[in-house]
Amino acid sequence: MFSPVEPVDSVLPSIDIVSSVKISDDVAGEYSSTSLRRVDLENRHITSVKELSALAPNFYQPDYGSRMTSSMYVRGFGSRIDQPVVGMNVDGVPVMNKNSYDFELFDIDRVQVMRGAQGLLFGRNTSGGAINLYTMSPLDFQGKRLSLEYGSANSVRLKASHYAKVGSSFGWSVGVMYNRSDGYFKNHELDKNCDGGDNAAARLRTQWLPSDKWSFDNTLSVGYTDEGGWAYGFYSPESGELAPVAYNDECTYKRFNISDGLVVKRYFERVTLSSTTGYQYVDDRMNLDNDFLPLDYFSMGQYQKEHSLTQEFVVKADDLGAFNLLGGLFGFFKHNRMSAPVHFKQYGINNLILKNANEEYYYHLVGDRELSFEEDNFVISDDFVIPSFGVAAFVQGGVSLGAFEVKAGLRVDYEYSSMSYDSRSTVHYSTYKDLRDKKVLNTVFKGSRAVDAFELLPSFSVSYNGGWGNVYASARKGYKAGGFNTQLFSDILQQKMMGELVGNDQGVDASSTVYLPEENWTYELGTHLSPLSNGNLDISASLFYIDCRNQQLTVFPQGMSTGRMMSNAGRSFSTGVELGAHYIVGPVTVDAGFGFAYAKFLEYNRGDMDLSGKFLPYAPRETVSLNVAYRVPVPRRFANMFVLNIGWNGVGRIYWNEENSLSQPFYNLLSASLVWEKGHFGASLWGKNLLNEKYNTFYFRSIGNDFFAQGKPLHFGASFHINL
Repeated sequence: MFSPVEPVDSVLPSIDIVSSVKISDDVAGEYSSTSLRRVDLENRHITSVKELSALAPNFYQPDYGSRMTSSMYVRGFGSRIDQPVVGMNVDGVPVMNKNSYDFELFDIDRVQVMRGAQGLLFGRNTSGGAINLYTMSPLDFQGKRLSLEYGSANSVRLKASHYAKVGSSFGWSVGVMYNRSDGYFKNHELDKNCDGGDNAAARLRTQWLPSDKWSFDNTLSVGYTDEGGWAYGFYSPESGELAPVAYNDECTYKRFNISDGLVVKRYFERVTLSSTTGYQYVDDRMNLDNDFLPLDYFSMGQYQKEHSLTQEFVVKADDLGAFNLLGGLFGFFKHNRMSAPVHFKQYGINNLILKNANEEYYYHLVGDRELSFEEDNFVISDDFVIPSFGVAAFVQGGVSLGAFEVKAGLRVDYEYSSMSYDSRSTVHYSTYKDLRDKKVLNTVFKGSRAVDAFELLPSFSVSYNGGWGNVYASARKGYKAGGFNTQLFSDILQQKMMGELVGNDQGVDASSTVYLPEENWTYELGTHLSPLSNGNLDISASLFYIDCRNQQLTVFPQGMSTGRMMSNAGRSFSTGVELGAHYIVGPVTVDAGFGFAYAKFLEYNRGDMDLSGKFLPYAPRETVSLNVAYRVPVPRRFANMFVLNIGWNGVGRIYWNEENSLSQPFYNLLSASLVWEKGHFGASLWGKNLLNEKYNTFYFRSIGNDFFAQGKPLHFGASFHINL
């Protein structure tokens, strides 16, 4: 959307302050990756990571729920809750809480989506890949940027930033962003849209080159979100019909987050040392009508305050003859204090607690017996304190043997996490219809659990490099950290309460609240080709096989349960192919991608059913993307740039459950944008889902009912921008 502007000051020292020490800007080599530049993001109106779905083959992040929802799937594997399979790094600093993954992509210089296990370089929660985002550098760009946009759903987006350089060695930038929307989905029970909201962010970046031996780079970001969401409609398996969104309590999400990252580099003749220090604070509050029906079942909240600190030291040695070396140390500490109260209301009390207790016990007793509560609502309070820490050391060595390059490395990771829990509730009850024996029931479930993991993460690759490109083969191990099922404690306390009410308290424990790490090996054979002498054609292709052990799956307990839990399946696999192409011919630029992932359970007995051989749920089997950018030839007096972008994304089939009884067929999304620029001014028109395709993005069960979330309908907008 904005044309590049050349730096206005003197030439910088010949060191690279904005690139990662571990990964070069061009991450091709022996990796499968997709990169998008700022001009790609802005001209195509890509404003969040979720809009990268399908643009990177076999990468899928559905847009549903709220900005808290950051479920990602790569090559058949993913995670709906808790630990992600994809790590995210902003200016080299890892984002430690996936609740913060969905933010506005404003003033982003480039994005790299790396697919396949990245355990060696990035450690935990990168078994599917890593997303590296780099913000604009004030040492590379100077000027002012202003944008105003208006679109469907009465949406407004404002962006303003200033980039400056003092001399040739110090640069600073400040940027702010605000957007709002009325939302696209109406809650028919409350007679208003449920998914509108406001988002704001600010960023301050400073870069300093005191000499040709040192560089300092600090990025401070602040974000705020206040929105609705969770546009879930009831689905009837009998009729196959999806009802409109209709629930009687509002769903809201608020988030305040701070992130600061300092990268210090020391340059020697053949060696670069770097230190990356990160601090992040997340304070978010979620409130849900968790039955998503126009009935007084129950609602829940999740309120957390998390502090995290990361530190990484890296040494990189190049030009050591035929050898190169990369090594480092990494450590993190997180402290999360969370509350997750569940508010039971009259309908829920009658149907989830009293009905079961009376049918199973009190109606069978002699006398005029019936369990009843004095309260028409009560709260199960769940409070948690979850500290965790981890340390790691890694090393990778490479040797060049003519046109061949061989690399091998190992990362040693240790992680420890504990959880202190305090779950409690108080009700007044009677066991006779005439209420003759009113009593108080105080139910308390307190304790602690801990989980740790020691992981060895090897990595091997060999590549052959020629003037036409390269061919590579690699084997890498990755893992997804274990954790705790905090959303299960409401069900546990209900079981304990029920046992005490019917005189059969068999005792419950928190063993089911712990789940183990997920591990996988990714084996890959691929190539990157540039067959034309002018470099206008780039082709990438890869074949992969993933062997996964202890796969983490989101499970809904059987019956009228209110919670969900993460469980470890036995073993699963995924195999597939990825293709990508970038071609420039005259005024036309074509970008295409295709991903196919055939992912199934090898061993998985859920208890009630053997699901071995079934397709893995929630991840698409195919992703397709095609974008054509045509630079329309117009007189210079009319425009410096006039570009038409037409994009097509296809996704599917997606199975919604482990039984494979529900699925989303392959669907198509068409988008387009028209960008005009003249001098310092510009404007654009854009549209998404132009064919108004109807498709589902999410499925889940709650208290025995099925629900779907639908994708956004046709939406469009226009913007005006100034670039000084």
